[in-house]
Amino acid sequence: MKQIAVIGSGTMGNGIAHTFAQFNYKVNLVDISQSALDKAMQTIAKNLDRQVAKGTLTNEQKSASLDNITTYTSIKDGVQNCDLIVEAATENIDLKLKIFRDLDEFAPAHAILASNTSSISITQIAAVTGRGDQVIGMHFMNPVPVMKLVEVIRGYATSDETTSTIMQLSQRLEKVPVEVNDYPGFVANRILMPMINEAIYTLYEGVAGVHEIDTVMKLGMAHPMGPLQLADFIGLDVCLAILKVLNDGFGNPKYAPCPLLVNMVAAGKKGAKTGEGFYQYVSGSKNLIVSDKFKKS
Repeated sequence: MKQIAVIGSGTMGNGIAHTFAQFNYKVNLVDISQSALDKAMQTIAKNLDRQVAKGTLTNEQKSASLDNITTYTSIKDGVQNCDLIVEAATENIDLKLKIFRDLDEFAPAHAILASNTSSISITQIAAVTGRGDQVIGMHFMNPVPVMKLVEVIRGYATSDETTSTIMQLSQRLEKVPVEVNDYPGFVANRILMPMINEAIYTLYEGVAGVHEIDTVMKLGMAHPMGPLQLADFIGLDVCLAILKVLNDGFGNPKYAPCPLLVNMVAAGKKGAKTGEGFYQYVSGSKNLIVSDKFKKS
Protein backbone atom coordinates (compact mmCIF):
# COMPACT_ATOMS: atom_id res chain seq x y z
CA MET A 1 0.00 0.00 0.00
CA LYS A 2 1.76 3.12 -1.27
CA GLN A 3 -0.75 5.66 -2.54
CA ILE A 4 -3.40 7.12 -0.23
CA ALA A 5 -6.23 9.54 -0.95
CA VAL A 6 -7.92 11.60 1.75
CA ILE A 7 -11.33 13.06 0.93
CA GLY A 8 -11.96 16.34 2.77
CA SER A 9 -9.32 18.83 3.87
CA GLY A 10 -10.83 20.08 7.14
CA THR A 11 -9.40 19.50 10.60
CA MET A 12 -9.52 15.70 10.42
CA GLY A 13 -8.70 15.42 6.72
CA ASN A 14 -5.58 17.56 6.86
CA GLY A 15 -4.48 15.76 10.02
CA ILE A 16 -4.87 12.36 8.36
CA ALA A 17 -3.02 13.56 5.24
CA HIS A 18 -0.25 15.01 7.43
CA THR A 19 0.16 11.71 9.29
CA PHE A 20 0.34 9.51 6.19
CA ALA A 21 2.73 11.93 4.45
CA GLN A 22 4.99 12.05 7.51
CA PHE A 23 5.36 8.27 7.28
CA ASN A 24 6.41 8.48 3.62
CA TYR A 25 3.11 7.59 1.96
CA LYS A 26 2.14 9.50 -1.16
CA VAL A 27 -1.09 11.33 -0.40
CA ASN A 28 -3.73 12.83 -2.68
CA LEU A 29 -5.69 15.37 -0.63
CA VAL A 30 -9.08 15.97 -2.25
CA ASP A 31 -11.58 18.76 -1.63
CA ILE A 32 -14.05 20.55 -3.90
CA SER A 33 -12.68 23.90 -2.68
CA GLN A 34 -9.21 25.03 -3.76
CA SER A 35 -9.19 27.65 -1.00
CA ALA A 36 -9.89 24.91 1.56
CA LEU A 37 -6.99 22.90 0.15
CA ASP A 38 -4.67 25.91 0.33
CA LYS A 39 -5.70 26.49 3.95
CA ALA A 40 -5.15 22.79 4.73
CA MET A 41 -1.62 22.86 3.32
CA GLN A 42 -0.83 25.96 5.40
CA THR A 43 -2.14 24.16 8.50
CA ILE A 44 -0.08 21.06 7.76
CA ALA A 45 3.06 23.17 7.24
CA LYS A 46 2.45 25.00 10.54
CA ASN A 47 1.92 21.74 12.43
CA LEU A 48 5.06 20.26 10.90
CA ASP A 49 6.94 23.38 12.02
CA ARG A 50 5.76 22.68 15.57
CA GLN A 51 7.19 19.16 15.33
CA VAL A 52 10.50 20.56 14.08
CA ALA A 53 10.58 23.07 16.96
CA LYS A 54 10.00 20.23 19.43
CA GLY A 55 12.79 18.18 17.88
CA THR A 56 10.53 15.29 16.84
CA LEU A 57 11.06 16.00 13.13
CA THR A 58 13.91 17.41 11.04
CA ASN A 59 13.56 20.16 8.45
CA GLU A 60 14.34 17.57 5.79
CA GLN A 61 11.52 15.35 7.03
CA LYS A 62 9.17 18.33 7.05
CA SER A 63 10.02 19.13 3.42
CA ALA A 64 9.65 15.49 2.40
CA SER A 65 6.26 15.29 4.13
CA LEU A 66 4.96 18.33 2.26
CA ASP A 67 6.35 16.96 -1.01
CA ASN A 68 4.40 13.75 -0.42
CA ILE A 69 1.05 15.58 -0.63
CA THR A 70 -0.68 16.51 -3.90
CA THR A 71 -3.99 18.37 -3.90
CA TYR A 72 -7.00 17.73 -6.15
CA THR A 73 -10.44 19.31 -6.52
CA SER A 74 -11.84 16.27 -8.34
CA ILE A 75 -12.57 12.93 -6.66
CA LYS A 76 -12.23 11.16 -10.01
CA ASP A 77 -8.73 12.52 -10.57
CA GLY A 78 -7.69 12.19 -6.95
CA VAL A 79 -8.42 8.50 -6.40
CA GLN A 80 -7.59 6.78 -9.69
CA ASN A 81 -4.18 5.47 -8.63
CA CYS A 82 -4.86 4.82 -4.94
CA ASP A 83 -4.66 1.71 -2.77
CA LEU A 84 -6.60 3.24 0.13
CA ILE A 85 -9.07 6.10 0.25
CA VAL A 86 -9.96 7.65 3.63
CA GLU A 87 -13.11 9.76 3.61
CA ALA A 88 -13.03 12.60 6.16
CA ALA A 89 -15.96 14.76 5.08
CA THR A 90 -18.61 16.37 7.27
CA GLU A 91 -20.58 14.00 9.53
CA ASN A 92 -23.59 13.92 7.20
CA ILE A 93 -24.98 10.58 6.04
CA ASP A 94 -26.28 11.78 2.66
CA LEU A 95 -22.94 13.38 1.80
CA LYS A 96 -21.00 10.31 2.86
CA LEU A 97 -23.19 7.97 0.81
CA LYS A 98 -22.71 10.15 -2.26
CA ILE A 99 -18.96 10.19 -1.76
CA PHE A 100 -18.80 6.41 -1.41
CA ARG A 101 -20.85 5.89 -4.56
CA ASP A 102 -18.31 8.07 -6.38
CA LEU A 103 -15.37 6.28 -4.76
CA ASP A 104 -16.75 2.91 -5.79
CA GLU A 105 -17.05 4.15 -9.37
CA PHE A 106 -13.67 5.87 -9.70
CA ALA A 107 -11.26 4.04 -7.35
CA PRO A 108 -9.29 0.99 -8.54
CA ALA A 109 -11.03 -2.36 -7.93
CA HIS A 110 -8.42 -3.40 -5.35
CA ALA A 111 -8.68 -0.19 -3.29
CA ILE A 112 -9.92 -0.24 0.30
CA LEU A 113 -12.50 2.45 1.07
CA ALA A 114 -12.36 3.74 4.65
CA SER A 115 -14.44 6.30 6.50
CA ASN A 116 -13.29 8.48 9.38
CA THR A 117 -16.90 8.73 10.55
CA SER A 118 -17.30 9.02 14.30
CA SER A 119 -20.76 7.44 14.46
CA ILE A 120 -22.39 6.64 11.10
CA SER A 121 -22.90 2.97 10.21
CA ILE A 122 -20.08 1.45 8.15
CA THR A 123 -22.53 -1.25 7.06
CA GLN A 124 -24.88 1.39 5.66
CA ILE A 125 -22.02 3.15 3.89
CA ALA A 126 -20.71 -0.12 2.45
CA ALA A 127 -24.16 -1.04 1.11
CA VAL A 128 -24.03 1.71 -1.55
CA THR A 129 -20.83 0.22 -3.01
CA GLY A 130 -20.14 -2.97 -4.91
CA ARG A 131 -17.23 -3.85 -2.62
CA GLY A 132 -18.70 -4.14 0.87
CA ASP A 133 -15.91 -6.47 1.93
CA GLN A 134 -13.39 -3.65 1.25
CA VAL A 135 -15.19 -0.93 3.24
CA ILE A 136 -14.11 -0.20 6.81
CA GLY A 137 -14.02 2.54 9.42
CA MET A 138 -10.77 4.29 10.39
CA HIS A 139 -11.81 6.66 13.18
CA PHE A 140 -8.78 8.80 13.95
CA MET A 141 -8.76 11.09 16.98
CA ASN A 142 -8.13 14.84 16.91
CA PRO A 143 -5.38 16.07 16.64
CA VAL A 144 -4.48 13.19 14.33
CA PRO A 145 -0.67 13.59 14.30
CA VAL A 146 -0.63 13.47 18.13
CA MET A 147 -3.39 11.07 19.22
CA LYS A 148 -2.44 7.39 19.19
CA LEU A 149 -5.85 5.71 18.89
CA VAL A 150 -7.44 4.53 15.66
CA GLU A 151 -10.84 2.96 16.17
CA VAL A 152 -11.08 0.37 13.37
CA ILE A 153 -14.75 -0.32 12.68
CA ARG A 154 -15.69 -3.56 11.03
CA GLY A 155 -18.94 -3.41 9.06
CA TYR A 156 -21.21 -6.41 8.57
CA ALA A 157 -19.52 -7.32 5.27
CA THR A 158 -15.94 -6.18 6.00
CA SER A 159 -13.52 -9.03 5.30
CA ASP A 160 -10.82 -10.41 7.57
CA GLU A 161 -8.25 -9.40 4.97
CA THR A 162 -9.39 -5.77 4.87
CA THR A 163 -9.47 -5.58 8.66
CA SER A 164 -6.00 -7.08 9.01
CA THR A 165 -4.59 -4.73 6.37
CA ILE A 166 -5.94 -1.64 8.13
CA MET A 167 -4.84 -2.83 11.58
CA GLN A 168 -1.28 -3.34 10.29
CA LEU A 169 -1.29 -0.05 8.39
CA SER A 170 -2.37 1.83 11.51
CA GLN A 171 0.56 0.32 13.40
CA ARG A 172 2.94 1.48 10.66
CA LEU A 173 1.66 5.00 11.37
CA GLU A 174 2.71 4.39 15.01
CA LYS A 175 -0.93 4.36 16.08
CA VAL A 176 -2.70 1.90 18.33
CA PRO A 177 -5.58 0.33 16.38
CA VAL A 178 -8.55 -1.11 18.28
CA GLU A 179 -11.02 -3.28 16.38
CA VAL A 180 -14.69 -2.72 17.16
CA ASN A 181 -17.97 -3.82 15.60
CA ASP A 182 -20.39 -1.59 13.75
CA TYR A 183 -23.06 -0.32 16.12
CA PRO A 184 -24.14 3.32 16.66
CA GLY A 185 -21.33 5.42 18.11
CA PHE A 186 -18.96 2.42 18.05
CA VAL A 187 -17.08 2.50 21.40
CA ALA A 188 -15.55 5.97 21.71
CA ASN A 189 -18.63 8.07 21.09
CA ARG A 190 -21.15 5.64 22.56
CA ILE A 191 -19.43 6.26 25.91
CA LEU A 192 -18.16 9.83 25.42
CA MET A 193 -21.23 11.55 23.98
CA PRO A 194 -23.68 10.58 26.75
CA MET A 195 -21.13 11.93 29.25
CA ILE A 196 -20.86 15.23 27.37
CA ASN A 197 -24.66 15.37 27.02
CA GLU A 198 -25.06 14.78 30.76
CA ALA A 199 -22.58 17.56 31.49
CA ILE A 200 -24.66 19.90 29.31
CA TYR A 201 -27.82 18.81 31.15
CA THR A 202 -26.04 19.52 34.43
CA LEU A 203 -25.42 23.09 33.23
CA TYR A 204 -28.92 23.38 31.72
CA GLU A 205 -30.56 22.37 35.01
CA GLY A 206 -28.47 24.82 37.04
CA VAL A 207 -26.59 22.24 39.08
CA ALA A 208 -23.28 24.04 38.50
CA GLY A 209 -21.56 26.44 36.12
CA VAL A 210 -19.33 25.73 33.13
CA HIS A 211 -16.04 26.16 34.99
CA GLU A 212 -17.27 24.18 38.00
CA ILE A 213 -18.48 21.20 35.93
CA ASP A 214 -15.22 20.98 34.01
CA THR A 215 -13.13 21.39 37.16
CA VAL A 216 -14.94 18.51 38.90
CA MET A 217 -14.24 16.19 35.95
CA LYS A 218 -10.63 17.29 35.53
CA LEU A 219 -9.61 17.13 39.19
CA GLY A 220 -11.98 14.40 40.36
CA MET A 221 -11.76 12.01 37.41
CA ALA A 222 -8.28 12.95 36.09
CA HIS A 223 -9.64 13.96 32.70
CA PRO A 224 -7.15 16.22 30.86
CA MET A 225 -10.02 18.37 29.58
CA GLY A 226 -13.48 18.95 31.03
CA PRO A 227 -16.48 17.64 29.06
CA LEU A 228 -17.79 21.11 28.14
CA GLN A 229 -14.40 22.27 26.91
CA LEU A 230 -14.03 18.99 25.02
CA ALA A 231 -17.46 19.49 23.42
CA ASP A 232 -16.32 22.92 22.23
CA PHE A 233 -13.13 21.37 20.85
CA ILE A 234 -15.01 18.60 18.99
CA GLY A 235 -17.65 21.03 17.73
CA LEU A 236 -21.12 21.28 19.27
CA ASP A 237 -22.69 20.58 15.86
CA VAL A 238 -20.68 17.36 15.63
CA CYS A 239 -21.73 16.36 19.16
CA LEU A 240 -25.37 17.00 18.24
CA ALA A 241 -25.08 14.97 15.04
CA ILE A 242 -23.56 12.00 16.90
CA LEU A 243 -26.22 12.10 19.63
CA LYS A 244 -28.90 12.06 16.94
CA VAL A 245 -27.28 8.97 15.39
CA LEU A 246 -27.24 7.27 18.81
CA ASN A 247 -30.83 8.29 19.56
CA ASP A 248 -32.07 7.12 16.16
CA GLY A 249 -29.97 3.95 16.16
CA PHE A 250 -30.98 2.70 19.60
CA GLY A 251 -34.38 4.38 20.00
CA ASN A 252 -33.47 5.04 23.62
CA PRO A 253 -34.34 8.45 25.14
CA LYS A 254 -31.15 8.43 27.22
CA TYR A 255 -29.33 9.51 24.05
CA ALA A 256 -31.67 12.45 23.30
CA PRO A 257 -29.60 15.64 22.97
CA CYS A 258 -30.05 18.28 25.66
CA PRO A 259 -32.26 21.20 24.50
CA LEU A 260 -29.45 23.61 25.43
CA LEU A 261 -27.12 21.87 22.96
CA VAL A 262 -29.79 22.02 20.25
CA ASN A 263 -30.33 25.75 20.83
CA MET A 264 -26.61 26.57 20.86
CA VAL A 265 -26.07 24.86 17.51
CA ALA A 266 -29.14 26.59 16.05
CA ALA A 267 -27.71 29.93 17.25
CA GLY A 268 -24.37 29.22 15.53
CA LYS A 269 -22.45 28.81 18.79
CA LYS A 270 -20.62 25.64 17.77
CA GLY A 271 -17.52 25.85 19.95
CA ALA A 272 -13.90 26.71 19.24
CA LYS A 273 -14.32 26.77 15.45
CA THR A 274 -16.89 29.58 15.64
CA GLY A 275 -15.18 31.46 18.46
CA GLU A 276 -17.80 30.67 21.08
CA GLY A 277 -19.52 27.74 22.72
CA PHE A 278 -19.39 27.12 26.44
CA TYR A 279 -16.20 29.17 26.35
CA GLN A 280 -15.03 32.17 24.31
CA TYR A 281 -12.05 31.74 22.01
CA VAL A 282 -9.76 34.61 21.02
CA SER A 283 -7.15 34.04 18.33
CA GLY A 284 -3.66 33.82 19.83
CA SER A 285 -4.92 33.44 23.40
CA LYS A 286 -4.76 30.25 25.44
CA ASN A 287 -6.85 31.63 28.30
CA LEU A 288 -10.00 29.65 29.06
CA ILE A 289 -12.79 32.21 29.33
CA VAL A 290 -16.38 31.14 30.06
CA SER A 291 -18.87 32.49 27.51
CA ASP A 292 -20.76 35.60 28.64
CA LYS A 293 -23.97 33.56 28.26
CA PHE A 294 -22.91 31.30 31.13
CA LYS A 295 -21.07 33.71 33.39
CA LYS A 296 -22.55 34.03 36.83
CA SER A 297 -24.00 37.44 37.60
